[in-house]
Amino acid sequence: MAMNGILLGNGAKREEAAAESTSGRNNVIRRTPADPNRAPPNPTHQIQCAAGYEQSEHNVCQDIDECATGTHNCRADQVCVNLRGSFSCQCPPGYQKRGEQCVDIDECTLPPYCHHRCVNTPGSYYCQCNAGFQLASNNHTCVDINECDANNPCAQQCYNILGSFICQCNPGFELSSDRINCEDTDECRTSSYICQYQCVNEPGKFSCVCPEGYQVVGGRTCQDINECETTNECREDEICWNYHGGFRCYPINPCQEPYVLTSENRCVCPVSNTICRELPYSVVYKYMSIRSDRTVPSDIFQIQATTIYPNTINTFRIKSGNENGEFYLRQTSAVSAMLVLVKSLSGPREHIVDLEMLTVNSLNYRTSSVLRLTIIVGPYAF
Repeated sequence: MAMNGILLGNGAKREEAAAESTSGRNNVIRRTPADPNRAPPNPTHQIQCAAGYEQSEHNVCQDIDECATGTHNCRADQVCVNLRGSFSCQCPPGYQKRGEQCVDIDECTLPPYCHHRCVNTPGSYYCQCNAGFQLASNNHTCVDINECDANNPCAQQCYNILGSFICQCNPGFELSSDRINCEDTDECRTSSYICQYQCVNEPGKFSCVCPEGYQVVGGRTCQDINECETTNECREDEICWNYHGGFRCYPINPCQEPYVLTSENRCVCPVSNTICRELPYSVVYKYMSIRSDRTVPSDIFQIQATTIYPNTINTFRIKSGNENGEFYLRQTSAVSAMLVLVKSLSGPREHIVDLEMLTVNSLNYRTSSVLRLTIIVGPYAF
């Protein structure tokens, strides 16, 4: 065996052994190297290591991990960081050293700043957004939340605005006190003049109705239906007379004995009949319709002589039908007079008023004619 000395880095020598064998005839020496990883069984001496190092089992100096062995003197609020031959006491992320202590860093005072609000926490921070906003992917910027697309909170119409939303209602509805739901607007209660006769409230709208004998015009106004032009129950010997809200049937020949019909609605008492000497010479039948509760005074009908004779004087009077004083006859000329309504009439009601014209000539000849006016007062003021 031969010994080879190898100088180690720390000044010690490591022995390597090689096996020699001799080949008989040629005297050739072969060496078989020993295992380089095997420590020498008998080191020559112990090595001395610097502070922070220790001798390994291989008799080399290796670093001591004070952080792992717990031989450091870092505070509980500090982090131990191992170094070659030593260690360092550092503050965790979000803290900074102030003397020997670690104090929290207020990131809210440092850029990048939060868009809306910054909340400092021990060792960190986070950003918050105002109501109606949410954090963007960078965790700093706040972006608007479109509440109308996310989960439409409105009962009917939703409009997104920056940081919030507003609700609106369809026509015929109004926002409730919670500003989200919609309540039906009772248009019929807002005004008593919205319909001429009667208002019917419906969800989101209203409709106007009219009484029997009328039809709705323009959505709100009531117009009389002329039953005489559509359908009526009058007989062949009757004429149909339409009035506000209905119709009536009157005989085509209204004449009563001893009068005879001479023309439409005109009855004459023949002078050959002695009874006629004490009666008006003629009776003319007329019909008219007025609305209920018509304003007064009001001119409603004019009477006029159809035949004018020279040297005659005509006077007019209400012969009958004015027992309650609802009418007044005002003479407007020598041959005409105006019937005036002086008291309001409520319907439905029928008034028959006889208007008489007395004619006197210079020979003291007297004659009279009567206009029998049937006034039909409708049930309503329209």
